[in-house]
Amino acid sequence: MLNNEAIQRLLPQRYPFLLIDTVLECIPKKKVVAVKNVTINEPFFAGHFPGAPVMPGVLIIEAMAQASIVLVAEEDEENPKKKSYYLGSVKIRFRHPVVPGDRLMITVEPIKLVSGAAIVSVRACVEDKEVALGEISLSIKEG
Repeated sequence: MLNNEAIQRLLPQRYPFLLIDTVLECIPKKKVVAVKNVTINEPFFAGHFPGAPVMPGVLIIEAMAQASIVLVAEEDEENPKKKSYYLGSVKIRFRHPVVPGDRLMITVEPIKLVSGAAIVSVRACVEDKEVALGEISLSIKEG
Protein backbone atom coordinates (compact mmCIF):
# COMPACT_ATOMS: atom_id res chain seq x y z
CA MET A 1 0.00 0.00 0.00
CA LEU A 2 1.31 3.45 -0.93
CA ASN A 3 0.17 6.65 0.75
CA ASN A 4 0.18 10.08 -0.89
CA GLU A 5 3.78 10.81 0.13
CA ALA A 6 5.04 7.57 -1.46
CA ILE A 7 2.98 8.25 -4.59
CA GLN A 8 4.58 11.69 -4.92
CA ARG A 9 8.05 10.08 -4.88
CA LEU A 10 7.01 8.08 -7.97
CA LEU A 11 4.88 10.60 -9.89
CA PRO A 12 5.91 14.04 -11.17
CA GLN A 13 2.34 15.45 -10.87
CA ARG A 14 1.24 17.58 -7.92
CA TYR A 15 -2.07 19.01 -6.71
CA PRO A 16 -4.39 19.80 -8.36
CA PHE A 17 -3.21 17.45 -11.11
CA LEU A 18 -2.20 14.52 -8.91
CA LEU A 19 -5.21 12.26 -9.45
CA ILE A 20 -4.23 9.22 -7.38
CA ASP A 21 -4.92 9.40 -3.64
CA THR A 22 -3.84 5.93 -2.50
CA VAL A 23 -2.44 2.74 -3.95
CA LEU A 24 -4.08 -0.25 -2.27
CA GLU A 25 -2.08 -2.92 -4.09
CA CYS A 26 1.27 -2.58 -5.81
CA ILE A 27 3.09 -5.53 -7.28
CA PRO A 28 5.74 -3.78 -9.42
CA LYS A 29 5.41 -4.61 -13.10
CA LYS A 30 2.51 -7.01 -12.32
CA LYS A 31 -0.50 -5.14 -10.90
CA VAL A 32 -1.56 -1.84 -9.36
CA VAL A 33 -4.87 -0.98 -7.72
CA ALA A 34 -5.16 2.76 -7.10
CA VAL A 35 -7.91 4.97 -5.67
CA LYS A 36 -9.15 8.44 -6.59
CA ASN A 37 -11.66 9.82 -4.09
CA VAL A 38 -13.86 12.13 -6.14
CA THR A 39 -15.14 15.08 -4.10
CA ILE A 40 -17.31 18.07 -4.97
CA ASN A 41 -14.30 20.28 -4.07
CA GLU A 42 -12.44 19.22 -7.22
CA PRO A 43 -11.67 22.40 -9.22
CA PHE A 44 -13.01 20.96 -12.50
CA PHE A 45 -16.53 20.52 -11.13
CA ALA A 46 -17.07 24.30 -11.14
CA GLY A 47 -17.41 24.17 -14.93
CA HIS A 48 -18.08 20.50 -15.73
CA PHE A 49 -21.06 20.80 -15.37
CA PRO A 50 -22.75 23.34 -13.06
CA GLY A 51 -25.81 21.72 -11.53
CA ALA A 52 -24.87 18.23 -12.80
CA PRO A 53 -21.17 17.64 -11.98
CA VAL A 54 -19.39 14.88 -13.92
CA MET A 55 -15.68 14.04 -13.81
CA PRO A 56 -14.23 14.75 -17.27
CA GLY A 57 -13.23 11.61 -19.18
CA VAL A 58 -9.82 13.06 -19.94
CA LEU A 59 -9.14 13.27 -16.17
CA ILE A 60 -10.25 9.66 -15.70
CA ILE A 61 -7.70 8.76 -18.40
CA GLU A 62 -5.07 10.87 -16.61
CA ALA A 63 -5.76 9.04 -13.34
CA MET A 64 -5.39 5.74 -15.22
CA ALA A 65 -2.12 6.96 -16.76
CA GLN A 66 -0.78 7.95 -13.33
CA ALA A 67 -1.65 4.52 -11.94
CA SER A 68 0.16 3.06 -14.98
CA ILE A 69 3.28 5.03 -14.10
CA VAL A 70 3.17 3.54 -10.59
CA LEU A 71 3.15 0.09 -12.22
CA VAL A 72 6.35 0.74 -14.19
CA ALA A 73 8.15 3.24 -11.92
CA GLU A 74 11.20 2.18 -9.99
CA GLU A 75 12.20 4.06 -6.87
CA ASP A 76 15.92 3.99 -6.17
CA GLU A 77 16.88 6.49 -3.46
CA GLU A 78 20.63 5.83 -3.89
CA ASN A 79 20.61 6.46 -7.64
CA PRO A 80 17.59 8.63 -8.46
CA LYS A 81 17.20 9.00 -12.20
CA LYS A 82 14.88 11.63 -13.59
CA LYS A 83 12.35 9.94 -15.81
CA SER A 84 9.71 11.42 -18.02
CA TYR A 85 6.58 9.54 -19.00
CA TYR A 86 4.78 10.25 -22.24
CA LEU A 87 1.32 9.03 -23.01
CA GLY A 88 1.17 7.17 -26.31
CA SER A 89 -2.02 5.69 -27.61
CA VAL A 90 -5.16 5.56 -25.51
CA LYS A 91 -8.03 3.21 -26.24
CA ILE A 92 -10.66 3.75 -23.56
CA ARG A 93 -14.38 3.05 -23.50
CA PHE A 94 -16.52 4.91 -21.02
CA ARG A 95 -19.54 3.10 -19.62
CA HIS A 96 -20.88 5.29 -16.80
CA PRO A 97 -20.30 8.82 -15.46
CA VAL A 98 -18.16 9.49 -12.38
CA VAL A 99 -19.71 12.01 -9.97
CA PRO A 100 -18.83 13.64 -6.64
CA GLY A 101 -18.83 11.12 -3.81
CA ASP A 102 -17.59 8.27 -6.00
CA ARG A 103 -14.52 6.24 -5.09
CA LEU A 104 -12.80 5.49 -8.38
CA MET A 105 -10.86 2.21 -8.21
CA ILE A 106 -8.28 1.85 -10.98
CA THR A 107 -6.67 -1.49 -11.82
CA VAL A 108 -3.63 -1.62 -14.09
CA GLU A 109 -1.99 -4.77 -15.43
CA PRO A 110 0.76 -5.07 -18.04
CA ILE A 111 0.11 -6.33 -21.53
CA LYS A 112 3.66 -5.73 -22.73
CA LEU A 113 6.66 -4.26 -20.91
CA VAL A 114 9.88 -3.48 -22.76
CA SER A 115 12.79 -1.19 -22.00
CA GLY A 116 11.51 2.35 -22.40
CA ALA A 117 7.87 1.52 -23.10
CA ALA A 118 4.78 -0.21 -21.79
CA ILE A 119 1.32 -1.20 -22.94
CA VAL A 120 -1.10 -1.74 -20.07
CA SER A 121 -4.67 -2.82 -19.53
CA VAL A 122 -6.65 -0.35 -17.41
CA ARG A 123 -10.02 -0.64 -15.72
CA ALA A 124 -11.85 1.90 -13.57
CA CYS A 125 -14.78 0.98 -11.34
CA VAL A 126 -17.05 2.67 -8.85
CA GLU A 127 -18.18 0.04 -6.34
CA ASP A 128 -18.94 -2.96 -8.58
CA LYS A 129 -19.80 -0.88 -11.66
CA GLU A 130 -17.23 -0.62 -14.46
CA VAL A 131 -16.99 3.02 -15.58
CA ALA A 132 -14.06 2.84 -18.02
CA LEU A 133 -11.97 0.11 -19.65
CA GLY A 134 -9.18 -0.06 -22.18
CA GLU A 135 -5.47 0.14 -22.96
CA ILE A 136 -2.81 2.81 -22.55
CA SER A 137 0.69 2.88 -23.98
CA LEU A 138 3.51 4.79 -22.29
CA SER A 139 6.94 5.85 -23.38
CA ILE A 140 9.57 6.18 -20.67
CA LYS A 141 12.59 8.45 -21.16
CA GLU A 142 15.55 8.94 -18.82
CA GLY A 143 17.20 12.26 -18.32
